[in-house]
Amino acid sequence: MFNHVLVPLDGSAFAEAALPYALSLATQYKASLTLLRIVSPPRWQSMMEAESPELYEKLCQRAIQDAESYLLYKQEALEAEGFNIHIRVERGEPAAQTILDLAEAEKNDVIVMSTHGRSGLQRWMFGSVAERIIHHAHIPVLLVRPQLEEQES
Repeated sequence: MFNHVLVPLDGSAFAEAALPYALSLATQYKASLTLLRIVSPPRWQSMMEAESPELYEKLCQRAIQDAESYLLYKQEALEAEGFNIHIRVERGEPAAQTILDLAEAEKNDVIVMSTHGRSGLQRWMFGSVAERIIHHAHIPVLLVRPQLEEQES
């Protein structure tokens, strides 16, 4: 049923709480996993690009290198446990659309990710990557809401 699982990660323990669920699916269905890290442009992108395009590009490249290092570390650890892991770093904004585009392009079967589970004013103010994904994905999405103590760390 699931041959390829997409797991968006942002480097936080909160996001990594989705990994055990993704690994369970990978074990059950003998699926491969793609660990994805989105590198978004800084909020001050246009000002920085205009003032110092070289510095801006260096900062972006550093963010991409950091993301790759993080994913390589995860890949090595999970492959040592016998999992088939691919990694992807994508530059994009908004993150939800970048995830959806990659899921479609790579023909993923399911997206597994953590959610804050915000509601009310917080949800209205901050939005939710997970919410956007479940509303627009053409494949199943498994949302994991980590326990409170995991959210605080």
